[in-house]
Amino acid sequence: MSTDTLLVELGTEELPPKALKSLGLAFRDGIVDGLSQRELGHGEVLWFATPRRLAVLVAGVQLQGADKQVELLGPPADRARDADGNWAPAAAGFAKKQGIDPDALEIIDTPKGPRLGLRRTEAGAATADALNDIIHEAIAALPIPKRMRWGANRTEFVRPVHWVVAMLGENCDHGRVLDLPTGNRTRGHRFHGAYDIELARPEEYPAKLAAAKVIASFEERQRSIRDQVEVEASALQATAVIDADLLDEVTGLVEWPVALTGSFEERFLEVPQEALISSMKEHQKYFHVVDGAGRLMPNFITVSNIESKDPIQVIAGNERVIRPRLSDAAFFYETDRKTPLAARVEKLESIVFQQQLGTLADKTRRVQALAEALAPAIGADPVLAARAALLAKTDLVTEMVLEFPDMQGIAGSYYASNDGEAAEVAAALAQQYWPRFAGDRLPEAAVAATLGIADRLDTIVGIFGIGQPPSGSRDPFALRRASLAVLRIMVERALDLDLRDCLDLAVDQYPAGVIADGTAAQVLDYMLERFRAWYEDEAIPAEVFRAVSARNISKPLDIQRRVYAVHAFSQLPEAGALAAANKRVSNILGKLEAGFSFAAVDRALLQEPAEQDLADSLDRLAQVAGEHLASENYRDALATFAELREPVDRFFDDVMVNAEDPQLRHNRLNLLKQLRDEFLQVADISQLVVGKD
Repeated sequence: MSTDTLLVELGTEELPPKALKSLGLAFRDGIVDGLSQRELGHGEVLWFATPRRLAVLVAGVQLQGADKQVELLGPPADRARDADGNWAPAAAGFAKKQGIDPDALEIIDTPKGPRLGLRRTEAGAATADALNDIIHEAIAALPIPKRMRWGANRTEFVRPVHWVVAMLGENCDHGRVLDLPTGNRTRGHRFHGAYDIELARPEEYPAKLAAAKVIASFEERQRSIRDQVEVEASALQATAVIDADLLDEVTGLVEWPVALTGSFEERFLEVPQEALISSMKEHQKYFHVVDGAGRLMPNFITVSNIESKDPIQVIAGNERVIRPRLSDAAFFYETDRKTPLAARVEKLESIVFQQQLGTLADKTRRVQALAEALAPAIGADPVLAARAALLAKTDLVTEMVLEFPDMQGIAGSYYASNDGEAAEVAAALAQQYWPRFAGDRLPEAAVAATLGIADRLDTIVGIFGIGQPPSGSRDPFALRRASLAVLRIMVERALDLDLRDCLDLAVDQYPAGVIADGTAAQVLDYMLERFRAWYEDEAIPAEVFRAVSARNISKPLDIQRRVYAVHAFSQLPEAGALAAANKRVSNILGKLEAGFSFAAVDRALLQEPAEQDLADSLDRLAQVAGEHLASENYRDALATFAELREPVDRFFDDVMVNAEDPQLRHNRLNLLKQLRDEFLQVADISQLVVGKD
């Protein structure tokens, strides 16, 4: 089958750098999906994305899809003719729609019985004919939250489009895309290659652009940037800190990267390095460098989009730009230190946290009381926890944080140290926001963990309490992230806290009438439900979590231990049979009348060897498992109970539970309840879906 190479390129004005990678990948996927939907085979796929273009190069694209045999089904065969043998209207109408005589229809067997129908061969899609639609579908599917129009044109895209390349081999006439004719002319670098580039074949695309100072491949350009930055850093005998997001953004800003090293005065190093890094990274897109001890050095590495004949002037220009930013940071730092954090608490009275929940000062008082109450159970000093909570939000009214919002908490930590606050308090101010995202580090000290939990629980309870829980993708107070953060701190720091008790304490800090009744229970359900996604990420089946959650436990650490234990149990060869037996027992006991009264097993009434063996095994293994349960060693407890498989199997094979003798029946039900209760000390394993061995 004939094949050729396909190239599609959209030439634009500068695209959003932070979105460039996702746009490039999505455009690639859109073109590939369009080919796949039309059953057009292809070979290797390369994607390209620069500030001024999105492109896809596909090798070995079939020029014509394979012919397909299709069946077109009409009405049921037994209703095709009327009583006189004439074609029924449904059959005649179907034939007319297909453009054939009814006599040409055939009977086709289907799962729903014989139907009138037609078998025909449909020609596969011609790639050249389908290409315009494929491109438009790929464009429509791009993740662009807000499209724009330009000039008098009604066409919409993320940025104005100035040219479109669409080449299938040498054929470049594929209609209009975004109101522009397709062609075979692209353009080079805005400054180094500001001219049209004519392509004879799609395969020429990367090399011809490289000759015009454009590294079209996002991945290749990113590798070049990383390599150049590392070389520049090595010349300083330093290490460049290459943040992945910043690297993506810088890759989206340049077409021909040239790394250059600049410097700033060492006096700026007296400013918290996080503020300097923020200035360089967020505002100027510079990479900072550190020495062997991890200390910030008075240098930066910038990536230019031009290959200057006088790079010294380019460096000097960047140094002139960064100096005022660093001077501002130094000024803010010096000014802020003149006012202690404690003197800023009063300013929080004028900042609204949430209209119904009061000001930041109100929140501070609530968190202060909650942190003090939680501290003993977390192993923190209540006085220090309360002090940290009092000062936690004061840096929000400093000049530093007003200018550099990402310094909140960090600035407070520096200022607390400057004010002579306890080291634990200063550390807690910085760590109160940890973890900021999935996989981020946790608060290191007990005071910081206490503050982080108290602050988040106050917010979660408050927002739920006024009837504004997250819905769909809407979560303005980031309650999902806050819930996971609390769970992570409790679990990974091994804090044996009862979340229900913590939430009740959080509710108690609000004035009467602010929080709706039942809020603590609602929040508890919401937060524990976050565990479901947590365990899905760890490839633990949902039924394992259901088995544990059926116990209505509200200690996250305890839930974690039980889930891991049940997951390990579910891998044992005995698990399937015991899960099925527990389900059977649950069904039997569930059918009993509400007034049924259980009692201890009466040994004298155990007549069958199988029930005697089960009772003996239960007593023996319960004693061993009890020792494990006393130390919350759920894994070994369940492993012990796994030995019950054979006695349980024999019981159900040999013993009639619903015996005619009411005393025997009652005693056997008591035995089954004892069996179920032993497992329920860990989880309801009847919830497990495990195949028998």
